[in-house]
Amino acid sequence: MSLLREQRAATGVVPSDTTIVLECCRDEADNWRLILHSPLGRRVHEPWAMAIKERVLRTLGVDPQIVTGDDGLVALMPPAERPPGAELFIFDPAQIEQLVRTRVDQTAVFAARFRECAARALLMPGARPGRRTPLWLQRLKAGQLLEASRQFPDFPVLVEAARECLQDVWDLPALRGLMERLATGRVQVVEAVTQTPSPFAGPLLFGYTATFLYQYDVPNDERRAHLLSLDPDAVAELVGDGGIADLLDADVMARVESELQRLEPGRRVRTDAEGLADLLRELGPLSVGELAARCRGNDDESAARGQAEVAAAGEDAAGGVGAGGVAHGVVRAGLAELERARR
Repeated sequence: MSLLREQRAATGVVPSDTTIVLECCRDEADNWRLILHSPLGRRVHEPWAMAIKERVLRTLGVDPQIVTGDDGLVALMPPAERPPGAELFIFDPAQIEQLVRTRVDQTAVFAARFRECAARALLMPGARPGRRTPLWLQRLKAGQLLEASRQFPDFPVLVEAARECLQDVWDLPALRGLMERLATGRVQVVEAVTQTPSPFAGPLLFGYTATFLYQYDVPNDERRAHLLSLDPDAVAELVGDGGIADLLDADVMARVESELQRLEPGRRVRTDAEGLADLLRELGPLSVGELAARCRGNDDESAARGQAEVAAAGEDAAGGVGAGGVAHGVVRAGLAELERARR
């Protein structure tokens, strides 16, 4: 409670889901530090910071240094008589989403995701069997591949890396919803000018220092990732409003689901204790009809042999305690029902 009281005394209000606090204070070089306190998380703050950086670059002609965290973001602005206000952080809901999509390839997150996607696509040279490829060498090779793919804006690995950033790493729908609430007044931005950073600003400023302390500890090729240019149409087609599910064939999805549910003939289990125990362990509780649909069509002799195995296993586990005896009992009952249904 003392921390909340100190924060309220410093900025006048405690940040919440309906109140975002914009704290402005000067650093040792007389630059303005804009500290945005927000509880929305890094998945919202990172694309928001990207849009802010692009706006500052277009309007002021300077490349601001911005660091994000789960509790907000910190932006360093050049010296001025008055700091930028809340208008710097408020965007049109539709424009901010489009802005983030067109600038996603200029981020370090995109470079890292591209390296992972290239490795999954077997485009990255592997080390000798039994040896790992050093991270610095992975970065170097990924940077070379990035340079080579610049002439192909719709290169599949580029598009997949952008999709992961826009859908898996960031939460663009939440960011757009925030802009809509700011436009309607359901969320407000409270500005506060402080002489020293507030208590909530401490962790954000620490992350800011750590980030820029090691910002140049990357290979030059990866640092040039912002030179890439993605095809906007290819990205829009992949991460359109309909979602990626619209790109998947319904028959393929149904076949995969059938295979995972052990309903395909080649995926069914044996009608014995081991087969049914594995099936229940993998899919959970199943009715007698569901068990029958997932078993191979064995003859009566095999079914009788499997029932005998389960009966013997159940007798061995009868003196034990735990889920094993219960599982054997369930399987034995299921086999008995299957035998009766076959007759």
